[in-house]
Amino acid sequence: MLGWTLLGLVALSGLGAGAPLCLSQQLRMQGDYVLGGLFPLGTAEDAGLGGRTQPNATVCTRFSSLGLLWALAVKMAVEEINNGSALLPGLRLGCDLFDTCSEPVVAMKPSLVFMAKAGSRDIAAYCNYTQYQPRVLAVIGPHSSELALVTGKFFSFFLMPQVSYGASTDRLSNRETFPSFFRTVPSDRVQAEAMVQLLQELGWNWVAAVGSDDEYGRQGLSLFSSLANARGICVAHEGLVPLPHAGSLQLGSVPDLLRQVNQSLVQVLVLFSSARAAHTLLGYSIRCRLSPKVWVASEAWLTSDLVMTLPGLATVGTVLGFLQQGAPMPEFPSYVRTRLALAANPAYCASLDAEQPGLEEHVVGPRCPQCDHITLEDVSAGLLHHQTFAAYAAVYGVAQALHNTLLCTASGCPPREPVRPWQLLENMYNMTFHARGLALQFDANGNVNMDYDLKLWVWQDPRPELRTVGVFDGRLKLWRSQLSWHTPGNQLPVSQCSRQCTEGQVRRVKGFHSCCYDCIDCKAGSYQRSPDALLCTRCEQDQWSPDRSTRCFPRRPTFLAWGEPAVLGLLILLGLVLGLVLAALGLFLRHWDSPLVQASGGPWACFGLACLGLVCLSVLLFPGRPGPASCLAQQPLLHVPLTGCLSTLFLQAAQIFVRSELPPSWAEQLCGRLQGPWAWLVVLPALLAEAALCAWYLLAFPPEVVTDWGVLPTEALVHCRVRSWVSFGLVHAANAVLAFLCFLGTFLVQSRPGRYNGARGLTFAMLTYFITWISFVPLFANVHVAYQPTVQMGAVLLCALGVLATFHLPKCYLLLWRPELNTPAFFLGDAAGGQCSSGPGGAGDSGQTQVTPDPGTSPQRTQT
Repeated sequence: MLGWTLLGLVALSGLGAGAPLCLSQQLRMQGDYVLGGLFPLGTAEDAGLGGRTQPNATVCTRFSSLGLLWALAVKMAVEEINNGSALLPGLRLGCDLFDTCSEPVVAMKPSLVFMAKAGSRDIAAYCNYTQYQPRVLAVIGPHSSELALVTGKFFSFFLMPQVSYGASTDRLSNRETFPSFFRTVPSDRVQAEAMVQLLQELGWNWVAAVGSDDEYGRQGLSLFSSLANARGICVAHEGLVPLPHAGSLQLGSVPDLLRQVNQSLVQVLVLFSSARAAHTLLGYSIRCRLSPKVWVASEAWLTSDLVMTLPGLATVGTVLGFLQQGAPMPEFPSYVRTRLALAANPAYCASLDAEQPGLEEHVVGPRCPQCDHITLEDVSAGLLHHQTFAAYAAVYGVAQALHNTLLCTASGCPPREPVRPWQLLENMYNMTFHARGLALQFDANGNVNMDYDLKLWVWQDPRPELRTVGVFDGRLKLWRSQLSWHTPGNQLPVSQCSRQCTEGQVRRVKGFHSCCYDCIDCKAGSYQRSPDALLCTRCEQDQWSPDRSTRCFPRRPTFLAWGEPAVLGLLILLGLVLGLVLAALGLFLRHWDSPLVQASGGPWACFGLACLGLVCLSVLLFPGRPGPASCLAQQPLLHVPLTGCLSTLFLQAAQIFVRSELPPSWAEQLCGRLQGPWAWLVVLPALLAEAALCAWYLLAFPPEVVTDWGVLPTEALVHCRVRSWVSFGLVHAANAVLAFLCFLGTFLVQSRPGRYNGARGLTFAMLTYFITWISFVPLFANVHVAYQPTVQMGAVLLCALGVLATFHLPKCYLLLWRPELNTPAFFLGDAAGGQCSSGPGGAGDSGQTQVTPDPGTSPQRTQT
């Protein structure tokens, strides 16, 4: 082989450009097992396939250097396996590589040849193809998704393994439709996911998306749009670029699309397209002077010579895209030079004719006539193309599957009958193989786990260079320091319909796109759950939040605490009122036998003052954390003592009313029932009635301790809840009836000169009572529930202070500072024995008064 190569190099240097070669003959190699291959060695874009009326042959006139290089990479892999011992020791692989012209009608001819029976060119019809042995064991290719969808269904019928090195459409992952399809490139879904993560990483959520009008572009555009929408990225404009056919450059709706993009806030354009469609779109953009944008390129055109050599390409802006990583192949350029040198050697070409008679040329025509008229310069630009490794690795994938099927070892493969293509499939699913030291694995869908490099076009003459600025291995790692932009000052372009909302704000969408919105503040009690939230989320019942919050905080239980200023003020008032009550009670006990105390009712007055003290002490049940016991005790311990106090005042009011308003005969009979032990028959029933009413209130509608989460902005209010306001009002109404009766019995009574006016004190006491509790009702009903206990405490203390100040304290004043008025004449008057001792202007007397006549003098009153 070395001698053939040296002779070829001499011949190649002598022939020069355009000299005929036999490179196309090298695309076939015999072996124990033969691999078929489909490669875009040429293109038929000028063949006018749209006007075909007969199924005649199609001539591919335009040469594709990349297609040839991919075919040579397959041949290189086959020769490496044959020359090594790691795979298939003792066996020889062969290859049979054909041109597809990038057209389905052309690709079907070699596909039929591959399925022909071994040793012939006929495809026999059988009911069962289990024992059928076609010419090839597996097929490498084709490159494009458009062709793979056609050939994939054809080969899947026979369960012929097919390993593509470039078809990336996600539809080919469907195992039901394409059970025998595999590929050494990732699915377009992976590339679309990488694009979406790039947009997210750079904060671009308002983009345009364009695809080529073929299977690759349509399906890639659909994948990208669905993933973008799911991640909150809005596709503002979307369209398809028609593929140029037979010299036609019909752009369809693309000019309108580009015009809309140019007039909008969109600064990023995702182009999921084949190289030909990208060439058409970018060429039109340059001619129409589209403002510079960020172009996110799909793998199909990112490294295309057709695109990268466009004049004026540097004016389009910034170009980013993803390329699969693969493994380096430093020996490949040398291998290509060797193949070209051998193709220029007539002796070597003659040996190929003798070894490999071209049986199939009668069916499919010459394999690659253009390949016999190329130079090294024609293919040098693509020698390091990234997809060369994918074609190379495809051979190793099939070889590993055959190695496993044959149960080969390092010493060799055991003899057995020839392997049928369908027998490889079982070993290809989830199979791991190695190529150039890189471990690859086919998953259950026939895809490989290959990472991507993020590439940036760096503008150089005559074509841009590729700079790696990130890696995608399922998650994007971006190297921002390596990025450069077309913007002034190298600033990161902004492509957003609306500004980013600040923390604590959500988006209110305007129109049809979720990326166009107004920022709305989250009110207190709600929060922003995530940066992309469209609605504020309500906090839980036991939580609170301020305005524009991103989280909720736990509510702290609160109640009427002892240390609050209002409570401290009321406690001071309680001390004052309770001190005055105790002082008045002490004075009454000290002057028990005095006319003033007896006229005030004696034991009734002391009992009333004691009850008034208990009324004051009942306010101590309202501060502090409420409990079941304190909630139940509040109203009974307030109203029962208050009833006791009011019932003693009612006795005095009744005596005044009987003495002043009833006839003497009636007054004499009734006064006996309002004095002495009989008086308690008025007090005790009143107490029992109020106690029964309170018991009914507690049993039927017991107050309960509740935690109210909504009444305070940041705290949870713990308070006693009244279950029935009607029963609550009835408890108050019983005492109001007593107070009203007292008021009726005294407010019309006229005082006598020189006598103590007890009716006036009672009248003012009842007026104070009514003013206090009538004011309490609207205030209690309208004040915030957190302050209701404070209002009730204040009402109780003011009521007690009012009764004390208008009825009892004036008498204390007389006892301390006007003792000269503490006489029977001033307090007891001239009441006759047996009648109420209180006159119209005096209070009743619990003692008896005897009038003794003295002849010749005016009557004198003597107290016994």
